[in-house]
Amino acid sequence: MLVGYARVSTFEQDTALQLDALRNAGVRKIYQDKASGVGDRVQLQLAIDDLTDGNILVVWKLDRIARSLSDLLGIIARVKSAGASIKSLTEPIDTSNPIGNFTVQVLGAVAELERSIIIQRSVAGIAAARARGVQWGRRPLLSIEEQNEVVRLAELGMPIADIARAYGISRPLVYKLMQSSNKKPTC
Repeated sequence: MLVGYARVSTFEQDTALQLDALRNAGVRKIYQDKASGVGDRVQLQLAIDDLTDGNILVVWKLDRIARSLSDLLGIIARVKSAGASIKSLTEPIDTSNPIGNFTVQVLGAVAELERSIIIQRSVAGIAAARARGVQWGRRPLLSIEEQNEVVRLAELGMPIADIARAYGISRPLVYKLMQSSNKKPTC
């Protein structure tokens, strides 16, 4: 029996491409997760638990089931202990034979290397951007001048609600600006 597994990393993503490919390959029983490869993959665990002797766990791509080479090897061991094998629809992988096992291990190592390189590049890119003065997060609602004016108006006794309304900000933000300037509102 063919048992399928599909995974996307976020709830916003869609498994339709993987599901279509699995169905076209003759898979009728499909488990799917919408979770990061780093988090729990409950449906993958259920799919592996459901495997019996002679079954094939079919995936669209190998990176859908494993996050690292050691993770992949652990999954392969669990699948083998059930008497089943793994087959990828987009890669020449079939663990029902020694060459397929070797191919899976090599591809798993390459995928892990690729992931490490991507992480390394991302860290270097972020460091370079920070060195250039790039800041993350949303832009402040008020310029420094406007923030100073909000504090000044509060010090002069203007009601906090009126200041917030005039600048299109919340009252808690006015209080936060006052607190960060170490001033107490008079109202």
